Amino acid sequence: MSSDIGLFYFMELYIYSDESGVFDYKHNNYFIFAGLICFGKVEKNIITRKYIHVENTLRQKPQYSKGVELKAARITNQEKSKIFRSLNQVFKFCVAIKQKEIEKKIFENKKHKQRYLDYAYKIVLKKCFEQMISKKLLNPNIIGKIIVNVDEHKTATDGKYELRENLLNEFKYGTFNFAWDTFFQPIFAKLKDVELNFCDSKTVTLIRAADIIANHCYHSALSNKGDVIPKSNLFIYNLPSNSITAYGFEYFENKKFN
Repeated sequence: MSSDIGLFYFMELYIYSDESGVFDYKHNNYFIFAGLICFGKVEKNIITRKYIHVENTLRQKPQYSKGVELKAARITNQEKSKIFRSLNQVFKFCVAIKQKEIEKKIFENKKHKQRYLDYAYKIVLKKCFEQMISKKLLNPNIIGKIIVNVDEHKTATDGKYELRENLLNEFKYGTFNFAWDTFFQPIFAKLKDVELNFCDSKTVTLIRAADIIANHCYHSALSNKGDVIPKSNLFIYNLPSNSITAYGFEYFENKKFN
């Protein structure tokens, strides 16, 4: 929910995400985090209703009864493409990791792996928001809260705490690089909080949407040697090259959040 404090209007950002691939460089080349961003509760509700409508259209087929969860692993490629196209007007993001090219010490233990994945998740959101702000499509001073929703997976309690703290530091407090003695200012100076939720895709509609987006990006990477092909309103960040292959701001040309 957006709120008014005095005469100042604050917006909430809703992020829904999922992963695709296995983070194991010996047997897998690519790993993907991807999802969508909703700008305020009203937009979140509109996107949710539209996505449910698309799902209900598919449920007219006998094989997709009411109880079947419509995730990428259970539907045809043609149906996945149809659902992905239905998200053309939704702002999407993706971080594509070329596992063979990153430092192999990252894979030595679970702690290192989780910290790198947290970094990848944090950096794609940061770069995405920075691009919006630099193009004056998003006013950082109106963001009051960020609600991050990720697909439920086996992550230790301390790992979940660390991810929230990393996001909070990046977006609210700023971060300090001790090696370079450099302080990086926070993106959203007036941010009050970052909420992190681990969600069951059976009950959270837009987590299922994030699953479709992640699956699409993963198969695009598989088909193009790790390069996700730009699509409508899809922001793509690449690791370890730290390059951006698409800005994807068509949706915002006539809809600025200021």
